[in-house]
Amino acid sequence: MHKMPELPYAQDALAPHISRETIEYHYGKHLQTYVDNLNKLIVGTEYENASLEEMIKKADGPIFNNAAQTWNHTFYFCTFSSQPQVIPSGKLLVALETKYGSFDAFKAEFEKKATGLFGSGWTWLVKDAAGNLDIVNESNAGNPLRNGLTPLMVMDVWEHAYYIDYRNRRAASIQATWNVIDWKKVEERF
Repeated sequence: MHKMPELPYAQDALAPHISRETIEYHYGKHLQTYVDNLNKLIVGTEYENASLEEMIKKADGPIFNNAAQTWNHTFYFCTFSSQPQVIPSGKLLVALETKYGSFDAFKAEFEKKATGLFGSGWTWLVKDAAGNLDIVNESNAGNPLRNGLTPLMVMDVWEHAYYIDYRNRRAASIQATWNVIDWKKVEERF
């Protein structure tokens, strides 16, 4: 059985950028629903004892959707900190500057992709097998693991991720989210 991840911070710790109410709904209701649905769907299937990663790579339909959303949300929430390292350093910073010219230029490109994603989905910072960075959009429950890419950081651009705090202002939500991303965690994934 898959379980809810424990948040590495209090539910009000990301305010004012992400409110306690958003965490209560996004983490406590949306993610919980994906976990509960997944556990019901996999009973008696070839995925009953599979990892989330295996299901993301092989499953389709509702099992894929709920496994990917469970993984995506867990990854998303575990990228945040109430006291984050607010800019990358070391090899990751060098890689971002090499690819995009500067950290600010990377953020601008990321924001452009995230605000430009039509409908619901996720915007990811990923690296390929050769270590090259890219920013990719995935619609709905999409996950770059399915394409052989390694996720490093993500922003959720489903409306439920930001509607309580930002209403229909996706760009404002994305800009606020930079304030809680812990680049130390992203560096560890890199």
